[in-house]
Amino acid sequence: MASDLQQPATESTAEASPYGDLQVDVPALTALLDGKYVDIRNTVRQGLVDHRSVLDDAETMTSAEFRERVKDVVVELAATGQTAMGFPQEYGGGGDIGASVAAFETLAFGDLSVLVKVGVQFGLFGGAILQLGTKRHHDAYLAGLVTGKIMGCFAMTETGHGSNVQALGTTATYDPETQEFVVQTGSPAATKDYIGNAARHAQLAVVFAQLVVGGESHGVHALVVPVRDGDTVLPGVTITDDGAKMGLNGVDNGRIRFDGVRVPREALLDRFARVTEDGRYESEIENANKRFFTMLGTLVQGRVCVGAAGLSASKVALTIAVEYGLRRRQFEAAEAGVEQVLLDYGLHQRRLFPLVARTYALHFAQEILSSRLHEVFSGEKDDEATRRFLESRAAGTKALATWHATRTIQECREACGGAGYLSVNRFAALKADTDVFTTFEGDNHVLLQLVAKGLLTDYASDFSDLDQLGTVRFVAGLAVETVLERTYAHKLLERIKDVFGSDTWDADAGLLDPEYHLAMFRFREEHRIAGVARRLKRGVDSGMNPGEVFSRVQDHVIAAAEAHVERLVLEAFVEKVRALPEGELRNALNLLCDLHALSSIEADRGWFMEHGRLTSVRSKAISREVNALCRRVRPHAGDLVRAFGVPTEMLRSPELLAWGEED
Repeated sequence: MASDLQQPATESTAEASPYGDLQVDVPALTALLDGKYVDIRNTVRQGLVDHRSVLDDAETMTSAEFRERVKDVVVELAATGQTAMGFPQEYGGGGDIGASVAAFETLAFGDLSVLVKVGVQFGLFGGAILQLGTKRHHDAYLAGLVTGKIMGCFAMTETGHGSNVQALGTTATYDPETQEFVVQTGSPAATKDYIGNAARHAQLAVVFAQLVVGGESHGVHALVVPVRDGDTVLPGVTITDDGAKMGLNGVDNGRIRFDGVRVPREALLDRFARVTEDGRYESEIENANKRFFTMLGTLVQGRVCVGAAGLSASKVALTIAVEYGLRRRQFEAAEAGVEQVLLDYGLHQRRLFPLVARTYALHFAQEILSSRLHEVFSGEKDDEATRRFLESRAAGTKALATWHATRTIQECREACGGAGYLSVNRFAALKADTDVFTTFEGDNHVLLQLVAKGLLTDYASDFSDLDQLGTVRFVAGLAVETVLERTYAHKLLERIKDVFGSDTWDADAGLLDPEYHLAMFRFREEHRIAGVARRLKRGVDSGMNPGEVFSRVQDHVIAAAEAHVERLVLEAFVEKVRALPEGELRNALNLLCDLHALSSIEADRGWFMEHGRLTSVRSKAISREVNALCRRVRPHAGDLVRAFGVPTEMLRSPELLAWGEED
């Protein structure tokens, strides 16, 4: 590789650096990113390389052929054990939830149809049986599904009921004479829709339906319902293909309707509720809303995994774009007769390097989330408050990570010019296949509303069941100061003053002081939470309908939640850096952390200036500092993306990444 691929323009090397003589030890940084699950990640990487031809198959096969190819790959991966790490060992699993998330995250470096097929089979279908079922269900299904011998689907979403799961229209009515549940699609709106594995491969479906016993509805529950015998769709079940999609063409999404389909009483996944032979409904959780949210809370792993997958797709895109920027030359600039490398242009650095920094930030936030998930589901730390916080953090991180993927992939595609538009260079598939990440496992805006509800009620168990209107009424019944005191946000300004010792902390602090960065993020969070509380209270006090009040302040609700999650992400990055020993690795991550923090403040400078926390002079200084930080990143850009550990075979892009090799 030419030496100029690692050398930036002279200007940036001449500037004194507060980060010391930076060098990036790529293997050491990869090891840090891989964490405790380095072995399982390397196993998955090798599996990706072994099945690399699936990336070509996605473009050369028909949709029907590719679906079968993807299924075959999934079954082959299952035979290695890497897709079953989260299942109990007695059923052929690895007994390690954290390892399963790490495996899924790494698998997202490859073809995303394979990834989603794995997610449907082992995460959604298998996860529902594991988490909602009891031993008889585990004995009946787990050993078969972890090997792919039993294929299944997760039939929750309906055509007319997407994020509002409590309003599902499918019913499961108990018939005490036969001790069976009768599953019925009540209307076209109740058709199960967008269901992965349904159109072609699923033999079983975990069906979410309103459970009706003795004429009384007990809310949404899950049942195991056979839908095929081999390739034959069973009587009473109608399955149609969802048809062509934007991407993920190796996943057989379909629609399912049920017409009087009977399943035995034992088909009910009864960890949290059961129906006796004589038709009595029993549950240790008396409150129906609390029971519903408890059931859904056990499925939080899906959101954790989707966010992780979006982040991995971002890493692939950034690796390609940065490597291309190190090779591709365009226009004479610094030296007569020599065209300049793209990555030496300040604007190119500005476009890519803050995205690299944010990817690192989200990676460490995701690392904390995965650790919390493992703690809860392994029983190490499992209480209601911890679960509520896990659900909120999973929702918020998933939203930010998948939006980041959409933005990053597009920017990287553009940064590669016309070459990025060619399918062989992966951006076409990355764009098409990740686009749905922002809406499956929960629409991102709806997920941020969940985060906001937790902030406004402090995840109090008494209020965890509140819907939107209930939340409005609850918050409106309190003084704004009380709302803040119920959250950990109310101490933020005091903490800021303690650190800086003055009310002018935002003007006195150094631009590269992490306490300044944290203070800005914390101030924004506290201010937005207070603003939402004031608006909700003012609207209800004026006699406005609570539903109308919520609708009018919904943008503020989302902004408060987003500020909260952004603060968590920055804290995760800062804490990771501080925990490292002094040395080159810490210096490199400190540089990226500063770039992430300042570029984020710069991106929201209008808000900070409106609220008196950023002068025009300081705003301009931040922009200059971001430029300087980008120049400091430049000599190490290639190493920083190589440390993501994306297998070269997963980059494809043979011609795009060959530029400059002959120099």
